[in-house]
Amino acid sequence: MTLAAVHALAPGDELEPLVLPPITRATLALFAGASGDHNPIHIDIDFAQAAGMPDVFAHGMLSMGYLSRLLTERFPAGSLREFKVRFAALTLVHDVIVCRGRVRNVETIERARHVTLDLEATVPKRGITTLTGHAVLALPF
Repeated sequence: MTLAAVHALAPGDELEPLVLPPITRATLALFAGASGDHNPIHIDIDFAQAAGMPDVFAHGMLSMGYLSRLLTERFPAGSLREFKVRFAALTLVHDVIVCRGRVRNVETIERARHVTLDLEATVPKRGITTLTGHAVLALPF
């Protein structure tokens, strides 16, 4: 996001959505290795089925990571002051996640523009929201 675009942010503005490639078993295996979260519910189909699931499903933190990428690709990483999410639904293998952000509030605090964004990760094909949350960014004038 350009500096001019950052200065022009106003309540109601929407960030350009981040559309991710479909979740694959390789995605889950790589995330398990990178995060250290090797819970078999995410990578072992036999385990997932024994637990009553039809298949493995994505780590919630993978979706949270994608949602944070929405922010870091558009704003300086050092501007992030708060980032909170609520996990709302499972992300399944082959789901395409779309991350969105909308400006809720802009205020000046201590020589910075504090921008509060409402965030969500959705799976449009299934018509569900998998993650909701908000972030507060402190952006320079």
